[in-house]
Amino acid sequence: MLKFILSLVFLIPLCYSWELVQISVFLLTFLFSVFISHDFLFSFMGFGLGLDYLGYLLILLSFWITSLVLSSSHKVYKHNNFIYMFLIMNLSLLLFLVVTFSCLDFLLFYISFEASLIPTLVLILGWGYQPERIQAGTYFIFYTMFASLPLLVSIMSVYYKFGSISMYVGTEIYNSSLMGCVWYLVTVFAFIVKLPMFMVHLWLPKAHVEAPVAGSMILAGVLLKLGGYGLIRVLPMFSLANKNLSWIWVSVSVVGGTIVSIMCLRQVDMKALIAYSSVARMGLVLCGLVVFGWWGLNGALIVMVGHGLCSSGLFCLANMVYERMSSRSLLISKGLLNFMPSMGLWWFLLSAGNMAAPPTLNLLGEVSLIMSVVSWSKVSMIMIAFLSFFSAAYTLYMYSLSQHGKYCSSLFSCCSGKVREYLILMLHWLPLNMIILNGCLMVVT
Repeated sequence: MLKFILSLVFLIPLCYSWELVQISVFLLTFLFSVFISHDFLFSFMGFGLGLDYLGYLLILLSFWITSLVLSSSHKVYKHNNFIYMFLIMNLSLLLFLVVTFSCLDFLLFYISFEASLIPTLVLILGWGYQPERIQAGTYFIFYTMFASLPLLVSIMSVYYKFGSISMYVGTEIYNSSLMGCVWYLVTVFAFIVKLPMFMVHLWLPKAHVEAPVAGSMILAGVLLKLGGYGLIRVLPMFSLANKNLSWIWVSVSVVGGTIVSIMCLRQVDMKALIAYSSVARMGLVLCGLVVFGWWGLNGALIVMVGHGLCSSGLFCLANMVYERMSSRSLLISKGLLNFMPSMGLWWFLLSAGNMAAPPTLNLLGEVSLIMSVVSWSKVSMIMIAFLSFFSAAYTLYMYSLSQHGKYCSSLFSCCSGKVREYLILMLHWLPLNMIILNGCLMVVT
């Protein structure tokens, strides 16, 4: 594990060469997937770092999305828009993510978890498009920092009481008093905001809408998965408390997911619609995790990987439209099937993935999650039915409104797509649809 981290550090002096860094990150992705030890028994232990299957999948996703981010941010390179700083921010973010997903104690996890906010904030403020990016950055940093400070107090309390903050000690923390419930709530709240759950999700659409394509792709592809990963690591310490309080998270998530799905049907901003759909999808992941079942855990992991690929691809498509139309509005960016006919296929394929149509990875994950939540409570079946219906409805709304109709009369010429753009979209779509052919690889061992 350490050699991959050192490789990322040694890439930073090479940031003057865009092509060299881009090829190197792709090469590191390949090397990580091939030369990793596949026994998944905390391999590469040393310096407080180690890997199991969960960390391996999310680190591989981080490498993959970052390499696609560099490929899709060609406009930064073309306009010479602080290329050196842009590459440093992306490599720093990748470094923090790799450390986060491979650390073995909670304090190092917390430090790298918070450190990943800084490059993301710089990407939003430095390369965002509109003046509102300052407000979006403020929302982003205050929501996540305010929620995660109690987590630090909780980690220190665990160390004071048990003498260890290792993730794998297996300590059970539960006190039936009010203090025990508060301890559980302040620990999981940081990850619930990062996921995000409905009612603490307002930072996400703002951050997505104002971020550049690199910020949107890395935020949707990997950073939202930090919340799910943290819950998987923390909840075993609070299994009894979670059993008593899980109904709160499930209720808010399924009802909130339905409300957010209805809100998607009245969005006219393309990026805002994709961002709100992420909130609905991650709500189902939260349900699967707090139900504490085997189906829920596997389904949550599969949806996290599938959503990372699908949502990142949709943001990439939205950016391609924005670069040609100079607008994200669905009222202006319509009739694209006539205007950019070759892109219509990719809109269809990624929209099908967003509504969990076969044979995408999202289908396998959502079936597992629905089985998990319905087996926990039959009543939840009602809202989950609405959630599934509206997720298909807002995806069809986005696809039909953007692709059909008469395109704006002010547009007179357009490049339908470049080879680089088709390659990026294909590298999003192929893993999303091919991994399901060997779905047993996605089972947490």
